[in-house]
Amino acid sequence: MLMKASSQSLTEQLSGRFAQRIRDRLLAPGARLPSVRQCAEQHEVSPSTVVAAYDQLLAQGLVEARKNRGFFVRESRAEAAPVAAEAAAKGQAATAWTTATGFAGTRSHAPIDATALIRGMFHKVSNKPQPGMGVFPPEWLESTFMPAAVRKVTSTRALQEFSLQYGEPKGDSGLRRALSKKLATLSVHATPENIITTVGATHALDIVSRTLLRAGDPVMVEEPGWAVEFARLTALGMRLLPVPRRPDGPDLEVMARYCEVHKPKLYVSVSVFHNPTGYCLSPGSAHRVLQLANQHNFHIVEDDTYSHIAPEHATRLCALDGLQRTIHVSGFAKILAPNWRVGFLAAHPSLIEQLLDTKLLGTLTTPALLEKALALCMEQGQLRRHAERIKTRLGAARSRSVKLALNAGCTFAAEPAGLFGWVDTGVDTDALAQRMLDEGYLLAPGGLFHAERKPSTLMRINFATTQEAAFWKKYSEIVKRM
Repeated sequence: MLMKASSQSLTEQLSGRFAQRIRDRLLAPGARLPSVRQCAEQHEVSPSTVVAAYDQLLAQGLVEARKNRGFFVRESRAEAAPVAAEAAAKGQAATAWTTATGFAGTRSHAPIDATALIRGMFHKVSNKPQPGMGVFPPEWLESTFMPAAVRKVTSTRALQEFSLQYGEPKGDSGLRRALSKKLATLSVHATPENIITTVGATHALDIVSRTLLRAGDPVMVEEPGWAVEFARLTALGMRLLPVPRRPDGPDLEVMARYCEVHKPKLYVSVSVFHNPTGYCLSPGSAHRVLQLANQHNFHIVEDDTYSHIAPEHATRLCALDGLQRTIHVSGFAKILAPNWRVGFLAAHPSLIEQLLDTKLLGTLTTPALLEKALALCMEQGQLRRHAERIKTRLGAARSRSVKLALNAGCTFAAEPAGLFGWVDTGVDTDALAQRMLDEGYLLAPGGLFHAERKPSTLMRINFATTQEAAFWKKYSEIVKRM
């Protein structure tokens, strides 16, 4: 709340709050500020105070006033100029492309909104549990086996053996052997030689994209889907083809039409515990997707980030395909430690050398110290037992969170499963997110999960961080005032 007893005036406090959010990217370029009346009611100040605060933001060049529309966060010249130039150059082509296909799709453009919101997701707004975050709470991940493993691999002798020279190009051989065994339990058969370690799963996805794609290539992505992937592919100059995600898998009719008209080079999928819906791929849909891939000659990268909390028998494209057209990607940020950044990919032998070349050009090798520590945790069964404890705890948290959400008047757009819930609030979640931010809660509004940002009443919640009644009470109070 704004403080009347502060050394700063209410106007300065209000403009300072908005200015900080704009600089921290919690308000993205192009985002609309609340109307004067709404802002005055929300912060319990007079309309003249809001007008004065907005005038200060105008003077600082942080916002712009649009006649009869309101105040909007200004795009910097560095961001706006390339977008405007590209729009002028490609406007006619985009119109022709849309008309010919019947799909709006997403042309290549600078990912301003997506990257702004992603940066905001990593900004610490308070010490409260954050509903919009994509990881488990730190206290869930605390362990004794991880520090012990690190101590063991950092003994003087061990450091001399592997730290004073470059590591293995594909990654630590011990970790790749452990990963091969782990994948076999998922019916994904890959030898250690067909596995490459990476700096997290996102790095693995980037290696695949940079190896198989060129700027302008069409790529099918699931919608709703992961904002980081949309932004990353767009930044590489790819043309996104959004495929609606259904409970049993992608919309196969849309995929088939894309294949006929655009000849996509890649399909990016989260088959198990899809983000943000929690959907899992059905065997029937999986077989049809693989048929399309073989018929139209495109690759599939399967992001199995949530494999550690998923049933081993869940349907995976890589298991059915035997890594012929599929590439398996995963990591350990979700289950072990977000900052360790250990990931990997598994692919057909015919692709491994190309993928390895891309890795070497980007990072040379990956840090062997953490890879060796992780291998030790896997070999001794500690990681498996840790994951089982997390799954049990998550199940209980999910039950509590679902009950609280329903009591608060929410409905679930997808059956609750995995780490995330896909919740319908009935109100604009972009506006809701800004109001909840004032209360110290960072939300993940539904627009974040679309290839092209648009208003949505949906939001993604993290079941592990939405168990407290205090959050849902505040949520209910704000929704009633919207």
